[in-house]
Amino acid sequence: MTRHQAFHDLHQQGCFVIPNPWDAGSARMMAGLGAQAIATSSAAHAFTMGRADMGGVSRDEALAHAEMMVAATPLPVSGDFENGFGDAPDVVAETVRLAAEAGLSGCSVEDTQMVAGNPAYAFDLAVERIRAGAAAVRALGRPFVFCARADGVMNGSYDLAEGIRRLQAFEAAGADLLYLPVPPGRGELAQVIASVKKPVNALAAGPLQALSVAELAALGVRRISLGSMIARLTHAAIRDSVTAMLRDGSFAPLSGVASGDEIDALMRKGAGK
Repeated sequence: MTRHQAFHDLHQQGCFVIPNPWDAGSARMMAGLGAQAIATSSAAHAFTMGRADMGGVSRDEALAHAEMMVAATPLPVSGDFENGFGDAPDVVAETVRLAAEAGLSGCSVEDTQMVAGNPAYAFDLAVERIRAGAAAVRALGRPFVFCARADGVMNGSYDLAEGIRRLQAFEAAGADLLYLPVPPGRGELAQVIASVKKPVNALAAGPLQALSVAELAALGVRRISLGSMIARLTHAAIRDSVTAMLRDGSFAPLSGVASGDEIDALMRKGAGK
């Protein structure tokens, strides 16, 4: 209960960064470096299984992964659960209940489908899905931050005005946190924040990646997530270092590696040991 209450409280004032690890080791390193909470990433998790993002992981696999992440550190953990692993509102509600049983302190659900092109759910269905998830949260009897995502701007399914309309409806339906990934820029993010009263999550990607934590906080962002960005950075390091070795015969990219002792120390600290 302590970690769930702490996660709820983080969203009530100020602004914090919630990094997205992909396994116990990366979770413990991020905790050891000072993260206040962590979140799963569907894409980063899929990468660990050699699969593509977007529907590459089943609900059972995502829940098992979430349980492992909860056990890795004392920090609150939020789950990236894509579209809730089903179209129907009652499936979203069940996913929320299962997320809570896995020990998560929150989760997010998107309003676009896990098929090619990520088409958006019809407005009324999208709202009913969030209403069902919010009702499941209220029935838990403990803090749980339910994040409603309007992903159509990022996926090209609808424009900013429609994204804002959806966020306002999600807020009215009971969502605790609102999230429109990758608006076109600072001005559009400011419009999103001004359009709702509940806390807003921003993704440090695309045009928003150029803004600092202080700048995002000044706009009114309450939570900053990284999605799969750190995992992609890690995979870029694999690409670049192995290419240098196998194509160019150079081990120069290995000169900046962290020592085993440093990594071990961070993992111990992150595990609370």
